[in-house]
Amino acid sequence: MAAVAEGLEPETAAVEDAARDATDAVDAGLGAPLLLVGNRLSLDLYPRGCHRLLHLCAQQVRQLLEVEFLQLSGHEDPQLLQATLARLPRSLPRLRSLVLKGGQHRDALGACLRGSLAALPASLSGLAHLAHLDLSFNSLETLPACIPQLCGLGALLLSHNCLSELPEALGALPALTFLAATHNRLQTLPTALGSLSTLQRLDLSENLLDALPPEIGGLSSLAELNLASNRLQGLPASLAGLRSLRLLVLHSNLLASVPAGLAHLPLLARLDLRDNRLRDVPPELLDAPFVRLQGNPLGGPSPDAHSPPGTPVVPEMPRLLLTSDLDSFAVTPLGCSVTLACGVRLQFPVGATATPVTIRYRLWLPEPRLVPLGPHDSLLSGVLELQPHGVAFQKEVGLWLLFVPPRARRCREVVVRTLSDNSWSDLETHLEEEAPKRLWARCQVPHFSWFLVVSRPVSDSCLVPPEGTLLCSSGHPGVKVTFPPGATEEPRHVRMQVVRVGSRELPALLGEPEAAASPLLYLSQSGPPSFLRPVTVQLPLPPGLTGLSLDRSHLHLLYRAPPAATWDDITAQVALELTHLYARFQVTRFSWYWLWYTTKSCVGGLARKAWERLRLHRVNLIALQRRRDPEQVLLQCLPRNKVDSTLRRLLERYRGPEPSDTVEVFEGEKFFAAFERGINVDADRPDCVEGRVCFVFYSHLKNLKEVYVTTALDRRAQAVRGQVSFYRGEVPEEVPEEAEAARRKRAADAPWMATLPIKLPRLRGSEGPGQGAGLSLAPLNLGDAETGFLTQSNLLNVAGRLGPDWPAVALHLGLPYRELQRIRHEFRDDLDGQIRHMLFSWAERQAGQPGAVGLLVQALERSDRRDVAEEVRAVLELGRRKYQEGIQRTSLAPGDPGPPGSSASQSPEPAQA
Repeated sequence: MAAVAEGLEPETAAVEDAARDATDAVDAGLGAPLLLVGNRLSLDLYPRGCHRLLHLCAQQVRQLLEVEFLQLSGHEDPQLLQATLARLPRSLPRLRSLVLKGGQHRDALGACLRGSLAALPASLSGLAHLAHLDLSFNSLETLPACIPQLCGLGALLLSHNCLSELPEALGALPALTFLAATHNRLQTLPTALGSLSTLQRLDLSENLLDALPPEIGGLSSLAELNLASNRLQGLPASLAGLRSLRLLVLHSNLLASVPAGLAHLPLLARLDLRDNRLRDVPPELLDAPFVRLQGNPLGGPSPDAHSPPGTPVVPEMPRLLLTSDLDSFAVTPLGCSVTLACGVRLQFPVGATATPVTIRYRLWLPEPRLVPLGPHDSLLSGVLELQPHGVAFQKEVGLWLLFVPPRARRCREVVVRTLSDNSWSDLETHLEEEAPKRLWARCQVPHFSWFLVVSRPVSDSCLVPPEGTLLCSSGHPGVKVTFPPGATEEPRHVRMQVVRVGSRELPALLGEPEAAASPLLYLSQSGPPSFLRPVTVQLPLPPGLTGLSLDRSHLHLLYRAPPAATWDDITAQVALELTHLYARFQVTRFSWYWLWYTTKSCVGGLARKAWERLRLHRVNLIALQRRRDPEQVLLQCLPRNKVDSTLRRLLERYRGPEPSDTVEVFEGEKFFAAFERGINVDADRPDCVEGRVCFVFYSHLKNLKEVYVTTALDRRAQAVRGQVSFYRGEVPEEVPEEAEAARRKRAADAPWMATLPIKLPRLRGSEGPGQGAGLSLAPLNLGDAETGFLTQSNLLNVAGRLGPDWPAVALHLGLPYRELQRIRHEFRDDLDGQIRHMLFSWAERQAGQPGAVGLLVQALERSDRRDVAEEVRAVLELGRRKYQEGIQRTSLAPGDPGPPGSSASQSPEPAQA
């Protein structure tokens, strides 16, 4: 073959070389029975999918002639991908649906990555039967010339590419009924678009369109038109001629008016005009129940209504709403208001920049190197990075960060922390309530860097002049610091924080019921380390004591000495002045101060343990397996007070052992989960180190991860009984298979934290490891005998293809919008988790209900995902065919239900996707 290839064209030679390379690497697992399911060939989830297809072509597998549905990944090598596509007209002559999408790979933030596809071979126009073409999530900058030549094409999906225009030749597609080109860079539309007389659904949202051609009124069959999130300033009057229009979405544009003829469209059921600049709306639309007008300045004065003649008109500030696949936006001197997909809002005032600037953002998962926390601080949000770093704005920019407020807010405050000049500082922060359990942290920023929301003890500060001053705590009125005249030559900034101490903590630690402690005081300053004159500090006496009744020999003033971070008893070095309620003493250096009352004599070491105890969180670790998919394991670290409520919510869908014993962890402490005794993590993850899942505990965030596990052991003979163990600190080079030694030790500083059992059940029947894309799932039996059945493996396949379109599918499935918001919040850092949770929770509610599968197919079609709907139909058809064959094999008539327990009385066999 090598000799023959030398005389071939480069494209043909590449195909033959790839086929030759693949032949040796392909075993029985790559054969036609595994890849081909009926008339559908799915290669998008397999590595080296193009090599596999070329191998099948080289083997001249007869089933290829029957293939009507083909799925390939857009993340293949571009040259190999072009060579593979060029072969399709000859090898798959009956192909009706071609899905060639990117988006299967994700970056560290979970955003879909574009595929490498930038062009299509001209020979692809030879696919005479092609009716469905999906090129979403790729790198197309121009529409390939072969597409307008596909005369039978009915659905064309081009979303999430880099298209700046569509060619006039697009109007030559006589059978096109659905066109989606969302999330591109389209600035204009071709006039020939109006020639698509069969077009029923057109989605051009999330582009840069500022005008529509009048010819758009020629789309006589158009039923749904989505132009949301563009830059449209006006609409052509010809829109009133779209007599078949049922849905018109125009929200988040710059419209100042709409044609009055829209009110007379006979079939219009929904008109979305939210978030525009509409001031005057035709009365017929203003009162119509199907029109949505929120976010418009209706009835307000026009910009020049009261301006004297000759006054220049100041354009209204633009508003941008970024979707999850966009990580940048442009800001001009006119300013703008921006809402990011992660829930962050930005307000750029007019004149904030002198020239246009491109702003980039990224939401980082919190980890110690990005989260600077004080000893008693708590993290409330992820880490937001805004670029360019350090570039000063001419006017401060408003920043809003969303967070869930902590329960304990007494003597604590919420601030936005940022990096400036290589040091972290806290910005002046104001809170705005969005909902009872959601708040905005608002601040003004002079330049961009990293930002996060932190809960800290209330901080009081002042500028100490040479004349002296008094600093009082706003949370603890009894805590005061008096600066005498002459304490400093130059003004100094001084900050005070006071930490409350529970009345039960110290007696429990010391085993002494009478022990007590004052609030913990922290003082810091700028300038030289010492003051020129002693500063007087006042602390309240420990609770239950007065200056007249206490035994002074039991009173200890403790000082935390940096940098050794040890606690020293300095009672003998200072003069303690006692009043009825307070103790006063003088110091020249600032640090931590603590007043103890105890009979113990050596309290320095005890103070260190007590201080650590104040910062420890008591948590429980859980490991649950999804009931319908035991290979999906949920790991979570929960504060002790949240365990019961969380388990009540999860145990409807998960099962597993009791939570671990209570363990103690610090805010921001690293730990990891290691699967042992024959169980391993199924796939590489960015948070895995050598197969061990890494965690960082933050008490107010969800310390939750869902992983898929697998085993190399044979599960056909018996179940695999493994375990997952949690260890503190960094991942060591080796983790012991058994944690018995650490379990026996049970010391506070032991690396082992807990071990929980994991069981993978024995496979039934002929199932084996790797079947169904690596998942061995029990039948879900979603559906009925009339419409067909779907397994959990089928649903996983559907979930893996929905991507950012899942909210539309959920709404069409009947899920309330409030539930969508809950899912988004619960899995806010995990797009896959959002999709799976939505789909499987719906499926579990529908189990046993007639028409459920039909409802899913209908929801997919109404959400412009006909590609997935066609896949589901193909799976159902295959299942029905197997069901009929099973009936024939048992010689049962179609109407004979069969005896109980016979194959005819069972549910139709669902096809594995």
